[in-house]
Amino acid sequence: MTAAQVLGVLHPGSMGTAVAACAASTGTRVLWCPAGRSGASVRRAEQAGLEPVPVLEELLAQCDVVLSLCPPAAAEDVADQVAGLGFAGVFVEGNAVSPGRMVRIAEKVGRSAVVVDGAVIGSPPVGAKRCALYLAGPAGATAAVEALFTGTAVSVPVLGDELGRASGLKAAYTAYQKASRVLAALAYGLAEHHGVGQELLDVAGKRVGSYLVETDYIAKTAGRAWRWAPELEEAADALDAAGLPDELLRAAAAALDLWTDAKDHRDLTAQDALAILKEER
Repeated sequence: MTAAQVLGVLHPGSMGTAVAACAASTGTRVLWCPAGRSGASVRRAEQAGLEPVPVLEELLAQCDVVLSLCPPAAAEDVADQVAGLGFAGVFVEGNAVSPGRMVRIAEKVGRSAVVVDGAVIGSPPVGAKRCALYLAGPAGATAAVEALFTGTAVSVPVLGDELGRASGLKAAYTAYQKASRVLAALAYGLAEHHGVGQELLDVAGKRVGSYLVETDYIAKTAGRAWRWAPELEEAADALDAAGLPDELLRAAAAALDLWTDAKDHRDLTAQDALAILKEER
């Protein structure tokens, strides 16, 4: 891997832009395609030092490595576009998709490209925050991706060459972390309904690291529900494929769906978020 390698990122939101900015900080040329993207996305990309390319075909022609980081519902469509244009470099499927969907994507894109299974875990790497981009796939391809982030806030652990291991890790983490946030919100809402919200917090405060005491996160969960619900559905698919019960995650996803209109609502309070659940139900 040399500095001449070019990275393309499709279609970066707040996480994708922050990850791409880390690669750009090393001197790597990082491209993105602004076609159909919002003004906010364009501003984020400009601030991160990403180079706009007007059409996907042109971007793919210039890139050695392409990293797909988009909402999971769009992941397969994005992969279909890349496959249809015959991209022949390294394609990193970095979205929160089930291992089964990962394999389907690899079958399509892998006709011309080398496919790497990827999973981002952690906060967007901005300021002092860090994240990990877990990889699974052919050694040469994972090494090429690793080199793009050397010395940055993105660590790149490699899980071997078996596709599905990185997406399986992400699904497992999502199953606990995101469903737990939903359960904490519902538990607090129930306690508040009976006038014992503070008492619940007092009990939870005696447990180290309990999500129940983080009531401010209820509003954050609501604002991210548009993205978290599909991720939980992907995790539920992974549970089903593993022969494990999937109903709990599908129920949590259904609860998140009630918050869809709260997307990125920064002024929402915990009480507002709980009121939405009652209204929408």
